[in-house]
Amino acid sequence: MSDKITTKWKGNMVFESDNPRWDSIMMDASEDFGGTNSGMAPKAMMLSSLAGCSGLDVVSVLDKMKAPVEDFYMTVEGELTDEHPKYYHTVTVEYHFTGKDLNESKIKKAVDLSVDKYCGVMEMFRQFAEVKTSIHYHNK
Repeated sequence: MSDKITTKWKGNMVFESDNPRWDSIMMDASEDFGGTNSGMAPKAMMLSSLAGCSGLDVVSVLDKMKAPVEDFYMTVEGELTDEHPKYYHTVTVEYHFTGKDLNESKIKKAVDLSVDKYCGVMEMFRQFAEVKTSIHYHNK
């Protein structure tokens, strides 16, 4: 299996990239680098991909475990190297779960399965960055 995309320059610093399961995504540089902030930053989009990949795993596993949560979100922060080419050398992923009587052991197992076994994007990040994770429970 493989994925293939086409990315087209739209002028200035804007690029449009198709996606195998969606119309397109706009990317642009910040004003500091000649862009207009009219699209996602490519490096930050990588962090979104990491959260999306892991989030899909976690929700799927929690559903199979019959461990409901009312709300779930992740924050992902990447620290860039100082020298070019700048890349994320450290990435922190925080998982936040909200609900009544959260089953913390099942939630932890779902996150651990994503982090250690299922999330391919997480594994890709581990090839060039230290990845730190934490789980936060917000019981009502």
